[in-house]
Amino acid sequence: MDIQLDTLDYIFILAAYLIGSLSSAIIVCKIMGLPDPRGEGSGNPGATNVLRFGGKKAAAITLAGDMVKGLIPVLIVKYLDATSVTLSLVGLATFLGHLYPVFFQFKGGKGVATMLGVLLGFSWWVGLATIGTWLFMAKVVKISSLSALVATALAPVYVWYWFNTGISIGVTILMTVILFWRHRSNIQNMLKGTEDAIGTDVK
Repeated sequence: MDIQLDTLDYIFILAAYLIGSLSSAIIVCKIMGLPDPRGEGSGNPGATNVLRFGGKKAAAITLAGDMVKGLIPVLIVKYLDATSVTLSLVGLATFLGHLYPVFFQFKGGKGVATMLGVLLGFSWWVGLATIGTWLFMAKVVKISSLSALVATALAPVYVWYWFNTGISIGVTILMTVILFWRHRSNIQNMLKGTEDAIGTDVK
């Protein structure tokens, strides 16, 4: 596949990474007078960890923030009629910004909500199918990490069905692989039977 990017494409990709680097969990906790999520619970700056010590409101705002920052950059370049290559790379850059934020010593979250936002930007059907899978699994198994892993494992299939471009499928597979790697401690806990259920120790 011939990948050709111009200067504006690189600017979009860099801007997407910087937007992704805005950690919703850290910002929300600071505004709401809560402890830094990197020093509480699992130490992960994400909605699930914020839920443990900050409550449902803070977690919901964090979740929304992480999803929106994944969605907006993709929608902007889509509105500007960017190629599927630029669109996919902007989504990937936003995702990587969340995982390795330049503003927070490159120590970010695990990427589930931001990936969902990116997928919504690719196609509403892809995003809604992935979110629906997560909600269904969460209802059945009541474990956030397992629900996320199942949903994102199916995401490349949804992208293939509803948004079938080679680069978008490849980028989605890459995000899924990275997300599984970021959840390796959760996977180990699940194998041991010690992974927390959704809502455990919620205030």
